Amino acid sequence: MEKGNRKFLMEIKGCTLEENGKGLFPDAPTERGVKHLKELTTAIDEGFECILGFVIQIPGVKEVAANIKTHPEFAQALKEAKQKGVKVLFLETAVKENSLKILKATQEM
Repeated sequence: MEKGNRKFLMEIKGCTLEENGKGLFPDAPTERGVKHLKELTTAIDEGFECILGFVIQIPGVKEVAANIKTHPEFAQALKEAKQKGVKVLFLETAVKENSLKILKATQEM
């Protein structure tokens, strides 16, 4: 994405796993997810503003954390990406049979 002189890259991940009211990602090991995080981290050095968006498909869940038990490598890559400047966005949704509507977007602090 571009706006004026600013360039953005955004990766979207769908969260469908919840534990104790909190979303967890991934629900299965994801080498591809690790690769995407490393690409975002590298893109920061190339002048991009990078965002990782979690589409939350579970009513009542407002944020997502790395699922360390399922894939510690993803959790480490996410930590490194955030330290480098990748922003994390939580997208709360309403899911119906033929639609998914974003209700609220919140940036992780």
